[in-house]
Amino acid sequence: MDRLAYRIEPASTAYLTELSRLYIAYRVFYGESAEEECALAFIRDRVTQSSGRYFLAWDDTSRAIGFMHLMPSTNTLAMRPIWFLEDLYVDVSARGKGVATALLSYAEEFARSTGAERLTLATAHDNLAAQHIYKKLGYVREEHFLYFHRLLP
Repeated sequence: MDRLAYRIEPASTAYLTELSRLYIAYRVFYGESAEEECALAFIRDRVTQSSGRYFLAWDDTSRAIGFMHLMPSTNTLAMRPIWFLEDLYVDVSARGKGVATALLSYAEEFARSTGAERLTLATAHDNLAAQHIYKKLGYVREEHFLYFHRLLP
């Protein structure tokens, strides 16, 4: 499929069914249970209440084939906004066809339009396919900072 055939647009409440379908597949990909009702409620809340932004990629048949979730933050030293690519998922049937690349290009355009200093992302150590795409597109692995997490019960 030609990459130009992909339409990428912000997710709205009109697209909750499609976004939820992809989000559930994303959860399952990472070893979580589907939890369809909770997932739909979560996505509905995120789309309507969160400062984060969801975007959907559509093929030429108007089927959603991928999504990404961007979260805003600020680089206080640079005094500019930054965006975290929190989630990116492409439907199994559409992988290897440039959908992830199209979503990442859109994310960069979106971030630039907000005056962002950078776009940052994380991926699992064993997600080599994603790492390959990120490196190919010029993303550089963070070597300067260590990130620590504390899980809160």
